[in-house]
Amino acid sequence: MSDEAPWNAVELATELTIAWLGNANNRVSADEVPAFLRAMHATVSELSGTPASDQSATAATSEEHVPAVSVRRSLASKDHILSMIDGKPYKALRRHLTTNGLTPEQYRERYGLRADYPMVSENYSAARRDMAIRIGLGSKGRKAKADGASTAGAPAKRPGRKPKTAE
Repeated sequence: MSDEAPWNAVELATELTIAWLGNANNRVSADEVPAFLRAMHATVSELSGTPASDQSATAATSEEHVPAVSVRRSLASKDHILSMIDGKPYKALRRHLTTNGLTPEQYRERYGLRADYPMVSENYSAARRDMAIRIGLGSKGRKAKADGASTAGAPAKRPGRKPKTAE
């Protein structure tokens, strides 16, 4: 281990950032790359025990996610939900969050939302629910119970034909 050259925190942070950006699942804008690199440098410096420069530490702490819209405004319409990331309307936020590298839980945590904050607009949810009911989804259990109750009062089935006897 002593034969290896020590890693420079900047080089290591750069390598990690390049690897992270090379992943096809991570889609970020060019504006977000420097902030990610600063955060990565601060993390690498912290883990290696060397203090990061004051400028990068203040930049990492000052980068707080400011919502594009208020919580009340994001839920004002029943037809769509306004994203707190970019302020655009969406019927369902899940795909939008995935393209921004977030899960619904991370999104709620980032913007201080309650656990019951919806990820789908109210009208879209109602339309999906109506369609599911119309095609019969979820009624299997109710049908089986109804069939069981109706056969309880019905007469027993007649036995089938008698088997042939060998003569």
